[in-house]
Amino acid sequence: MKLSGWGRCPVVEAEMLAPDTLEAMRRRLTIASPVIARGLGRSYGDSALGPTVLSALRLDRLLAFDAVSGELECEAGVSLDTVLRVFVPRGWFLPVTPGTSFVTLGGAVASDVHGKNHHGAGSFSAHVLGLKILLGNGEVLDCDSSIHAELFRATCGGMGLTGIILAVRLRLVRIPSAWMRTTTLKAKNLDDALDLFEAGRDATYSVAWIDCLARGKHLGRSLLMLGEHDEGGSLRDAAGRARSLPFDFPAGLLNHYSIAAFNTLYYHRRLHRKTLGRSHFRPYFYPLDGIGNWNRMYGRPGFLQYQCALPSASGRMGMRRLLQTIAEAGEGSFLAVLKTFGPGNGNPLSFPLAGPTLALDFRNTPKVRQLLDRLDAIVLDHGGRLYLTKDARMSAATFKRSYPRWEEVAEVRARYHAERFGSLQSRRLEIP
Repeated sequence: MKLSGWGRCPVVEAEMLAPDTLEAMRRRLTIASPVIARGLGRSYGDSALGPTVLSALRLDRLLAFDAVSGELECEAGVSLDTVLRVFVPRGWFLPVTPGTSFVTLGGAVASDVHGKNHHGAGSFSAHVLGLKILLGNGEVLDCDSSIHAELFRATCGGMGLTGIILAVRLRLVRIPSAWMRTTTLKAKNLDDALDLFEAGRDATYSVAWIDCLARGKHLGRSLLMLGEHDEGGSLRDAAGRARSLPFDFPAGLLNHYSIAAFNTLYYHRRLHRKTLGRSHFRPYFYPLDGIGNWNRMYGRPGFLQYQCALPSASGRMGMRRLLQTIAEAGEGSFLAVLKTFGPGNGNPLSFPLAGPTLALDFRNTPKVRQLLDRLDAIVLDHGGRLYLTKDARMSAATFKRSYPRWEEVAEVRARYHAERFGSLQSRRLEIP
């Protein structure tokens, strides 16, 4: 069948396997190689693509829950959306969540996803108590930060290259209601936005929409959104049925002029420097989950998601250069997000490092790919890196320079019989 990531490029012919038992998985591993696991297909590029793809969606059982400690054990194919539907009404929430709830627990571990609270809570793996992994030789191992710790660290952020994650144990956090108290701050430029992030570092959640086409004194103008779980309100989930885009948009609909117009209107809709509000957690954390197949907005050629992180010491200068280059190229994005990360962790392929991070969506065109090559050079010049989960075109040289501990993952793969696991991304990045 034809498969792609959420960005819809590349599109490949692949054999999709969906074994429903451990023994069936073991048999498939002896037949097919290389194999890569796949959850709900929300990684953007080619990290869950290959000649043979093994779907984890039949691993969908909730196994155990401790209502006192919040410890939850699930099979790896359970989605974050399922966890929220079951446990928010009971007063529990995910400790870390990305910008969509349509991610499996196995995918959240493999990407070591981050959220709006990274500055305080770290990445997803900081809240994972243990994993059950199927190795390439058919053996099943339990691992955590102290047992088979090198396998655990290489798996958290390891893009599925160490084995098939079968089950995940994590600790949920208590919440008083399903509602959020929000504060929106209007930043007139990039320096103002980063200053507001610093001033709001005690907020539990923080994220900014950024106008990546603004120039001059308005370069980097943003709307910074802070959030706290609200003490008042019910615990009722408000998950509804998403309205889907029924067709691909014309490829030229999202262009410099339409995006610039949208960005200007979106920024100026906030009339005041500071706006207080209240929101259900769904639109606050997952604003696009209510639009099914929103990736069709970019037309049939698909789109490229680009997320980079820069260290604090060079973050302002580097972000300024990135935004100037994007604005000059005229290749804007209206899905543009700015955040600041707290310290990174000890996982060799985890993405976050202390400093600002910028995420953008671009149409998939030759001109955009040339622009992204220029952005790569700026990121490397400032000691940064790109997010593997959103990557579809980074070079092996860029990867190895920005993830200097990649060889540790290669060593773990050799030690734990992972030669059967590989993806189009791992081949492109020359991970042996």
